Amino acid sequence: MDATLETPIDTFIQVAEVWVPKGDTLVYAGGDYNGLDTFEAASRKTSFGMGEGLPGKAWAEGRPIVLKAFDGSYFQRTEAAKEVGLTSAVAIPVFDDEVLKAVLVVLCGDDATRIGAIEVWSDDDAGMLKLDDGYYGAAEEFEFVSQHTHFPKGQGLPGVVWAAQSPILMRDLGSGYKFIRASAAGKAGLTTGLGMIVPVPGNKPYILTLLSALGTPIARRFEIWDARSARMGQSGNAVLIDGICQREGALWRDNGDGVNDEAPVASAWKGVVGQVIGSGLPVVTRSKAGLPAGYTTFVGLPIYRKGELSHIVAWYN
Repeated sequence: MDATLETPIDTFIQVAEVWVPKGDTLVYAGGDYNGLDTFEAASRKTSFGMGEGLPGKAWAEGRPIVLKAFDGSYFQRTEAAKEVGLTSAVAIPVFDDEVLKAVLVVLCGDDATRIGAIEVWSDDDAGMLKLDDGYYGAAEEFEFVSQHTHFPKGQGLPGVVWAAQSPILMRDLGSGYKFIRASAAGKAGLTTGLGMIVPVPGNKPYILTLLSALGTPIARRFEIWDARSARMGQSGNAVLIDGICQREGALWRDNGDGVNDEAPVASAWKGVVGQVIGSGLPVVTRSKAGLPAGYTTFVGLPIYRKGELSHIVAWYN
């Protein structure tokens, strides 16, 4: 086994947790707290009504929400977060049409070396995508450029996702001609981008982008799975359509017709991706069991379209 995979890394996202509706509240359904035991303990005994706390606000407003600072905000676990160095969070609601399935919350710390980006883009009502909000860690110049950038449909990572209505992986952000902010990304050390639609009630589009740097990566492995039954020929399965990891490089090969006959297929309840298919919910796991060799954490996020599971995006560390 590659020894580098056993070396602890300082990830951009430090905590990931899942909240699911139970009646008129959101209750804890699992998470990876990266050894931050006191914050985990506080989370396990917390629940949120609609509009309460960050998960409840994402539920009530029906959109992804970035919260850059907890002090003086509606965040309900501020003291517990401050004790372990967590300073910001992003809530990603998972809707199937009008029905909320879950809320995935990711939390980050802030220091002088943590580089990355979690961005939410939305329609500016003039046919362009503008930055709704984002968290960038120490990548201040890249944040400034992002705040002053707009994307038409089909251009840049957010615009390509908007046009394709599908998750997209982009490599070599600092030199890629398709990445409009390549110069600023190169200066910040950002290398890999994952973009996805966040379906919400109504017609307003929301695009989530995760931009990863080598030093403090969001993940060391990204995957995109197509779960549409029309592509698979049957429901309950998903096929890997793109993926990349720091050690292995590309995880998927296109044989020229857009379909790779050798691509892995995941089935409901089998393996970690299968847990997402079977439950229809985000899955956060911290365990070596059931994960590819050398990884100990998994986050799988389902995406719904027109009443069915459309895609799953996954990342591993």
